[in-house]
Amino acid sequence: MASYSVLIKRAAARELEALPEKPHRQLAAKIQALAANPRPTGCERLSGAELYRIRQGDYRVVYDIQDAVLTVLVVRVGHRREAHR
Repeated sequence: MASYSVLIKRAAARELEALPEKPHRQLAAKIQALAANPRPTGCERLSGAELYRIRQGDYRVVYDIQDAVLTVLVVRVGHRREAHR
């Protein structure tokens, strides 16, 4: 299986940088793992959009999978109470 390239929107990168060190490290590792498997165990497709979500503790990563060009685009990174808004 081919590896996907992972792109992070500028707003999502800012959200990731604003997090405390431990969740930042954990989420960065999860995001990099999306290159090998864009649909890991536990990911959920969000209703009403072609987006997926993965969890890491109280934080969420919302992303789009573009299979035609083997790209994962990270759209949002944030605390679970704010990630889907």
